[in-house]
Amino acid sequence: MNGDSLLDKLDSSMLQLARETQNRDGSLERFASDAGFASVDDALRAIANTLQIAVADLAERPPDLECLNGFPAKIIYRHNVFPLYRDGESMVLGTSNPFDLQAIDAAGAALTMPVVPAVVFPDELNKLIKTHLGLGAETVEGLIALQPENSTGIEMLEEISDDGSEDAEQAKQASVVRLVNEILSEAVEARTSDVHIEIHQTGIKLRYRIDGVLQRQPTPPEIDRFRNAIISRLKILAKMNIAEKRVPQDGRIKLRVGGRDVDVRVSVIPMLFGEGIVLRILDKSKMDFSLSGVGLTDDLYRDFNRLIHLPHGIVLVTGPTGSGKTTTLYSALNEIKSEDTKIITTEDPIEYHLDGINQIQVNHKVGLTFAACLRSILRHDPDVVLVGEIRDLETAENATQASLTGHMVFSTLHTNDSAGAFMRLKDMGVEPFLVASTLEGVLAQRLIRRVCPECRQPHTLAREDIPDDFPWDQYTANGTTAYRAVGCRECRGTGYRGRMGIFELLLVNEEIRHLAAERAATSDIQKAAIRNGMRTLRQDGWRKVLEGTSTIEEVMRVTKFDNVVS
Repeated sequence: MNGDSLLDKLDSSMLQLARETQNRDGSLERFASDAGFASVDDALRAIANTLQIAVADLAERPPDLECLNGFPAKIIYRHNVFPLYRDGESMVLGTSNPFDLQAIDAAGAALTMPVVPAVVFPDELNKLIKTHLGLGAETVEGLIALQPENSTGIEMLEEISDDGSEDAEQAKQASVVRLVNEILSEAVEARTSDVHIEIHQTGIKLRYRIDGVLQRQPTPPEIDRFRNAIISRLKILAKMNIAEKRVPQDGRIKLRVGGRDVDVRVSVIPMLFGEGIVLRILDKSKMDFSLSGVGLTDDLYRDFNRLIHLPHGIVLVTGPTGSGKTTTLYSALNEIKSEDTKIITTEDPIEYHLDGINQIQVNHKVGLTFAACLRSILRHDPDVVLVGEIRDLETAENATQASLTGHMVFSTLHTNDSAGAFMRLKDMGVEPFLVASTLEGVLAQRLIRRVCPECRQPHTLAREDIPDDFPWDQYTANGTTAYRAVGCRECRGTGYRGRMGIFELLLVNEEIRHLAAERAATSDIQKAAIRNGMRTLRQDGWRKVLEGTSTIEEVMRVTKFDNVVS
């Protein structure tokens, strides 16, 4: 399509590309250019036609300014919207982001009436807001001016102290305190796992990772002048040195949001245009430390449960950062804990407190490493030991010796699949015969998003459009229904809501022990495990697609093609 032509409507793939561009960049400029539209306005018109949303003609029907009375300024500034007029029992809300369902929900909840979106082109919308609500800093101040200081429902659970510096004084300003509180409270309410506050040459960018995917959060451009104060405020809450801006720092914030206890792990790293912050949010009320809650199917639960009840040996859980390894191990400990079993863990950091289990926080500054902890733990007569992660030869050797002396050892390892754990331990320097004799099982896992049950649509698959390793025969023979993600208010327009695990459980038998002792290739171990009945990550993902709980696109996003044959 050339730059002079226009599309009245977009197909589903182009609409999804537009949505992703808007969420990522905060505008449609790149999409409009790549898709061949003459302007962003033309792209917006095509999107509006596709979504069956009206395009507001402000010249023909100017906004009714009476609608501003009682309409929260906070919603206008955050979502870049403007109330246009009433249409019967509904309020028509002007927006230049037709994908922002949060704005519709927020306005509807505030007004207690139906809200209907109408597309207003960006320049016209910005002019409306500036004309009727002021310029510059007033936008940020308006964002928070109508709220009492504790309106976000946030309560700090630890005493806050600072060094009295100029940065600290700026961080204590009421506007900064409320902005930070609002970032934290909104993140918790949106089920965010990580908040990314990034400083770029063009200003501050705020992104939430929800269900494993980053989503750009709309913020007024004038918030950029608060960026240093926001960072200082977060560093104070996390008990960091706010004067030190040259080295990375880590800290922790304990707070209560809406009556729920929440831990926030804070990481600060100096970057080109300022310090970047990532907040890992651990909502204790949302955690379910049970193997059934993890999402293991009945057959996997049976095999894994038998594995963790062994009297000695090593059980590993593998996967990338954020794949749910710690949750799985905590669930396993809860499954086996009892009054006649002593369990000790060494973690970095301790993410959650577990009743009835002794937990040790690693402290590298004083030499309390995983390996040092493990040596001391064995003198406390444990039955089960959890080592947060095997990172080096010393820790691996100590874990091996612990299993050889009659202890059950749980730990995590960073590998792409279960069979890769053998080679990873050997690469660390552990003798192959020790790996073969102590390792009892490896559970590899990933997290995939659940397709939203409110808006999912049945989808008839075409053989040529799906990967070759998809179980086509099972799909056609069983008459199962596949679904595709659409997007609605319940899932914030993403088409997905919540996550679940997919798993690959390798049970070590005599054949695999022999292969491991002989330094066999990872692919040979994987083939032997498949012959022994192992289902790969990809196969478990396809199972979720056939069950109607996820989509083909989601499985392809987190797993690679299976080219191993038994």
